[in-house]
Amino acid sequence: MDLPKQLIDSLANVKGFDKAAFEAIHASGEQVTSIRLNPFKPSLALETIKDGPVPWCQDAFYLKERPSFTMDPLFHAGAYYVQEASSMFLAHTINQLIPGTKKGLKILDLCAAPGGKTTLLASVFSEGMVVSNEVIKSRAAILVENVIKWGLPNMVVTNNDPEHFKDFTGYFDVIVVDAPCSGSGLFRKDKQAIEEWSEQNVVHCSQRQERILSAILPCLKQGGFLIYSTCSYSVQEDEAIADWLVKDFQLASCSINIQSSWNIIATQSPQHHAWGYRFYPNLLKGEGFFLAAFKQTHNGFSHLKEASLTTLSKTEMLALSPFIQNEVDATYFKQNNSIRRVPAQFFTTIQELASRLYIKKAGIEIGEFKGKDLIPSHEWAVSTLPKNGIAFLEVNKEQALLFLKRASFTPSQVTLGWNWVVYEGVVLGLVKVLPNRINNYYPAEWRILKD
Repeated sequence: MDLPKQLIDSLANVKGFDKAAFEAIHASGEQVTSIRLNPFKPSLALETIKDGPVPWCQDAFYLKERPSFTMDPLFHAGAYYVQEASSMFLAHTINQLIPGTKKGLKILDLCAAPGGKTTLLASVFSEGMVVSNEVIKSRAAILVENVIKWGLPNMVVTNNDPEHFKDFTGYFDVIVVDAPCSGSGLFRKDKQAIEEWSEQNVVHCSQRQERILSAILPCLKQGGFLIYSTCSYSVQEDEAIADWLVKDFQLASCSINIQSSWNIIATQSPQHHAWGYRFYPNLLKGEGFFLAAFKQTHNGFSHLKEASLTTLSKTEMLALSPFIQNEVDATYFKQNNSIRRVPAQFFTTIQELASRLYIKKAGIEIGEFKGKDLIPSHEWAVSTLPKNGIAFLEVNKEQALLFLKRASFTPSQVTLGWNWVVYEGVVLGLVKVLPNRINNYYPAEWRILKD
């Protein structure tokens, strides 16, 4: 694997860089696979594949070998997310910056697809609201799929340019910008990244990063935190951006406590000594990564109008009541004919977002009424919400894979009507059992095509 000479030369004096070790690890062909478990979808079946914890992220583990995730029903059910280990340092950073309660906080993941950091944020801020944005429409669709599978009700997915957030002055408690970058940190996993790398692209990416940050920083609340990250080794995209943030926006750099055994390299930017954290694959089990955190020292407040969302009538709530027994702190509203459920404390927030942004998904879709009958949705099936009023159908792995392929299968015992399909304690989706057949309601666009 021939690494770009210009990159190697540019890193010669960067703290933590060891040319021989860096080149050797890239030449070795070694691959590291790590997953982060969904704490709200536990399954004992995952215990056998773990090979030690990722030290800077709770619920994250390295794997002994890379399995076929496509053929694992628990992957499709959102019981875990396959995520690069270095990027999970975000969890440790957040817990350092906000060690206490995180209830009621509003978080923006600005460049969110495919959803690794968003699902991490939703778990860490399970009592907050995570707004997950992706500007590219096709990537936003992938983001929605991963958010649905993760299943938490505290997530909103938007499809907007950073400029569209301009009215949300001082709105978010935390903004995460995992910025588009030149991708040198991915060389070990993606040979195409080597072919696409150039000094010109580094310059282009650093300029793009400044544009994105300039657009979104006014949205950060006074006392709130910006977490900036890249998968680039280049100083222009890392420490130089940190210097620029301190100089042009008067942000206060935040240091993060790290354990020496982790082999993460703490750096300081050349002009303003802003802290940054570098991950080198020759020093730890992970890919190339950079992260820096900042505190907003000043800002204003926004006064937003709210879009009018239609809440359910008393009659509709009564019809829904068998399925939502003893549930509190939830608000239900209608989007076209679809019934959606969001945390009650964030209903106003969602109305404010809807007044300015294009929302792809908010909360959890419960389903829709056809006459007096509720047609439950796949979103509800794979969510972490209670599953009242519908029977459970336990399946084995062979049956689970047939279900995920939308093929027919014959369970030993069934209950007529709607059934949650359950594998190893986790719901995969829905079937409707009729006297002469079983209708499979797994989303056709997500079905497994591989035999």
